Amino acid sequence: MDFSKLSFPDAPSIKTPPPGPKSQQYLDFQSVHEGSVVSYSKGMPMAIDSAKGATVRDVDGNSYIDFFGGAGVMNVGHSNPAVVDAVTKQIGQLTHALDFPTASRKLLIEKLSALLPKGLSRVSFGGPTGSDAVESAIKLAKFNTRRQPIVAFEGSYHGMTAGALSVTSGRQFREPFLPLAPEVHFVPYAYCYRCAFNQTPDKCSVECAQYLNHVLEDPHSGVGKPAAVIVEAIQGEGGSIVPPPQFIPKVREICDKHEVVMIADEVQSGFCRTGKMFAFEHTNTVPDVVTMSKALGGIGLPISGIAYREKLNTWPAAQHIGTFRGNVAAYAGGAAALDFMVGTNLADHAAKLGEHMLASLRGFQIDSRIVGDVRGKGLMLGIEFVKDKGTKQPHPDAARAVRSACHRRGLLTEVGGHYNNVARFLPPLVLTHELAESGLSIFMDAVKEVERSM
Repeated sequence: MDFSKLSFPDAPSIKTPPPGPKSQQYLDFQSVHEGSVVSYSKGMPMAIDSAKGATVRDVDGNSYIDFFGGAGVMNVGHSNPAVVDAVTKQIGQLTHALDFPTASRKLLIEKLSALLPKGLSRVSFGGPTGSDAVESAIKLAKFNTRRQPIVAFEGSYHGMTAGALSVTSGRQFREPFLPLAPEVHFVPYAYCYRCAFNQTPDKCSVECAQYLNHVLEDPHSGVGKPAAVIVEAIQGEGGSIVPPPQFIPKVREICDKHEVVMIADEVQSGFCRTGKMFAFEHTNTVPDVVTMSKALGGIGLPISGIAYREKLNTWPAAQHIGTFRGNVAAYAGGAAALDFMVGTNLADHAAKLGEHMLASLRGFQIDSRIVGDVRGKGLMLGIEFVKDKGTKQPHPDAARAVRSACHRRGLLTEVGGHYNNVARFLPPLVLTHELAESGLSIFMDAVKEVERSM
């Protein structure tokens, strides 16, 4: 399929330096009337008018290449016609049905089941966000094991509701709301650029996974036998961190050894984002529970769910519910999106384009003073900024400055990472080679501008 037809043909095109006067009116209204928790429009000040494919247009007529993708929601592209048609048809017939069976619900489950590993035979929908999926997975593990402790990883982000926040490691998110759920313990992730065990990739024996085993095995580790270990096969908000290939299989082995439920959080990395339908598939590993949301709704419609093993299907009716588990329009959108992904071989496109972008960025890294690391898989990429390549001192100011410079030039990116020093690329997967090249050129020019100013 020619993905170029899905996007605005003029992007990038900046007619009025953002934020333009119309955008500023919306931003002023927002600052007066909305809560102070609003965040994205502060880093990329604009008001959005429309979006198509891998491009976004603001109310002032500026068109942007989208390397942000609604934080990983828009895998099949903004306003994807095939998904819009399916959703429009569904809305005219039925929009909400709680958990009563419907044709769209059945269709989505059938399509998910065909794409999930055979061991994950049950699907359950909950509230509308990824946080709800994580809550559901944690409750399922606790209900089945009758145990309370949960082990999560440093750098993890699993959501902002109370249970999901409890297994999210960032202090800035957690500390205002302590105490959270008790018996949550964090262990180092396989963050090779900043290895907690001072190893290098050529000498790595996956000490981070061995430490997880130590924590579960040692009676004096202070960690009780957990209900679950929750892990991202590729860390998202933590900075697009790709662990070595043996890490996730080792976590699986440890969970089996200690009879602990393994939860794979695929909210951001799922649905072709990394070049596979799910990121855990890169490791030939099957978790016990998979969380899903974001791209599951097709074109941004809110929906979340979990897939899990038959042996865990023990909880009674209404043990975990949510009013909007009946979002029938999202079921229709999700089913159409999965058809699009499979029909266009979207995972393969993401894999190949991501490899090309990684190669370009790594070539650029060589001569850059502030680009310390480039990593990723598929179209889930991270560029880590440092003040000095030798000391690896984080440079969050550079990351924010690059984001602003990109925005002014017509490229949308976001910042994340342990130290908020990582530029993160999560573009719609219908990004074309031409838009990717144009976006990379803008990004590299922005980095050079920031280097000159610092």
